[in-house]
Amino acid sequence: MLYQISNGVVSVGGQTILSRIDLEIKEKEKIAIVGRNGVGKTTLLRLISGELELDRDDKRQGNQIISSRKVTIGMLRQTCSFTQDETVEELLLGSCPEKDSFSKERFDYEMEYDRIFTGFGFTKEDKKRRLFSFSGGEQTKISLIQLLLMKPDILLLDEPTNHLDIQTTQWLEAYMRDYENAVVFVSHDRFFLDQVVNVVYEIQNGVMKRYSGNYTNYREQKLKNLAQQQKAYQKQQTELEHMNELIEKFKHKPKKAAFARSRKSMMARMNLVEKPQPDDVYIFTGAIEPQILGGKWVYEAEHLKIGYDKPLLELSLRIKRGQKIGIIGDNGVGKSTFLKTVAGLLAKKAGAGNLGQHILMGYFDQNSAALESEKQVVEHFHDLFPSMTEKEVRQTLGAYLFTGKDASKRVSDLSGGEKSRLVLAELLTSRPNFLILDEPTNHMDIQAKETLESAFRAYTGTILFVSHDRYFINQVADSILLFEDHAAMYYPFGYEHYVSKSRQMQSENPAAMMRAEEQAMIADFKAVPKKETGRLRTIGTEEAYLDWKLGLTAETMAAEEARVEELWNQKLEAELSMLADIETEARVIKIAAELEQATEKWTEKCLEWLDIWETTYYGRRQESQTEIGQAGQADEKSKSCPADIV
Repeated sequence: MLYQISNGVVSVGGQTILSRIDLEIKEKEKIAIVGRNGVGKTTLLRLISGELELDRDDKRQGNQIISSRKVTIGMLRQTCSFTQDETVEELLLGSCPEKDSFSKERFDYEMEYDRIFTGFGFTKEDKKRRLFSFSGGEQTKISLIQLLLMKPDILLLDEPTNHLDIQTTQWLEAYMRDYENAVVFVSHDRFFLDQVVNVVYEIQNGVMKRYSGNYTNYREQKLKNLAQQQKAYQKQQTELEHMNELIEKFKHKPKKAAFARSRKSMMARMNLVEKPQPDDVYIFTGAIEPQILGGKWVYEAEHLKIGYDKPLLELSLRIKRGQKIGIIGDNGVGKSTFLKTVAGLLAKKAGAGNLGQHILMGYFDQNSAALESEKQVVEHFHDLFPSMTEKEVRQTLGAYLFTGKDASKRVSDLSGGEKSRLVLAELLTSRPNFLILDEPTNHMDIQAKETLESAFRAYTGTILFVSHDRYFINQVADSILLFEDHAAMYYPFGYEHYVSKSRQMQSENPAAMMRAEEQAMIADFKAVPKKETGRLRTIGTEEAYLDWKLGLTAETMAAEEARVEELWNQKLEAELSMLADIETEARVIKIAAELEQATEKWTEKCLEWLDIWETTYYGRRQESQTEIGQAGQADEKSKSCPADIV
């Protein structure tokens, strides 16, 4: 245990913010503090940093804050500003505890400084700029760099991913995972927390509760605990009700009065199960099904060019019924333009793009949420769905977090996030079979986002969407469409799988990522060939991944084979030359050594390819033979062929 607070209370301005703080920080732990806005998350960070103190309690003996040793604590605030007239380099190098410019410690510090500074997207030329010349977001990043270089025992980070693009956020995730000391995070970036933290503390009604694991583990465990507590509470209430009935029935009967008193005593001794507080998030347990099923192919495009004045990119694809595709890419690459083109709101520049048969489309963007009405939410919603009873209207609105007084608000008085939530509730209630969504969760709090994530997972129709919320993408999308370098590339797995494999491919072979994605295109999203050339068949995601893996291994195996062949030719030429010139003997010996090494590498790659092949195609062949029995043996050769092209 590095640092601990026991049963602490914090008040600010005479108002109690945190009524029972029980917090423990161990060495190297990465901890998230979560809870609704205003519950005291930043207040807790200020307490740990020493800026605030616990309320005095004369009845309590001993220290409420203890640590195993003298600890250093550094805190990053949501906004930082520098006014001093010094350069970035003067600030950051001035923080180095080792002043000897030629020491090993100083060298290590400067190497780390270079790595972190460029990791946050700055250039080496930026080191010479004055601090005041940077924007507010850039100054916050410089403050974070300064803290990371100081390496305090406990690092407190309040919204560290604000002002960071996705690439920089991913870099920070990797850095934080390997960070050598304890870190406490307050962040609304749930995907960031999933990648980094291993402990979550939730603050609710001034009380803290600890959960092991990342953010997703915390949510799963909390919902499980609530379900168990609700079941135990209901069981006990039923038992208490039955005992009360017995007491009332027998308390006035002389022969049964003792029995009634014993039951009353028994009730008094019972440990009452606390009534669980309902979770702020509504979880949809049943399927949300479209009005009509629609055709198998929801949208087809062939050599479709999209854009405004000039084409942004060209793509060919087919969207199959039931797919949920998240589109990612930098700003300005054409994500929203593509959605508008698919929805028919923007004319295509060239090529073909058509909706399938019997497709009922629902479209959402930020303009869709620009609602203005003097009606109450419940009245507005009822006018859209007049066949629903008022009870059904209120139940539906309640599922989208419009309960009680929220349902009685005027539509015009709703916040931007609430209006978006209302429009999305209308879309899902109307049950189209194809949803096109552009940033559906902008300006929403976490509770609203998680409610909609649950709704979109329950929805059985097709979704094509753009979002910058990586956790939302990960929860909803079953495949990814990446817009990059004026091209669209398909990845047939979820977002977390995409991030993991991207990181792996870039570390092993930076040039292989593009080829890998092109290999994955066989799942019907690579540029669709013309009809006369045939189409690639649809394959499962696991099969696609194994194909991809096998293809990459085959590429490296072929490269090693080419290297062996090249060295063999060089060796033969050198041996022929040695007959005429004794000085080439050393060159022959060198080439022979290189050839031996290259042959070993080639052999390793061959064995690696064989191992993958045996677990993919050979395994498929054996399964196929088991299923078809003797009738399939005549066609054994064609079934064992690894080709996936029809």
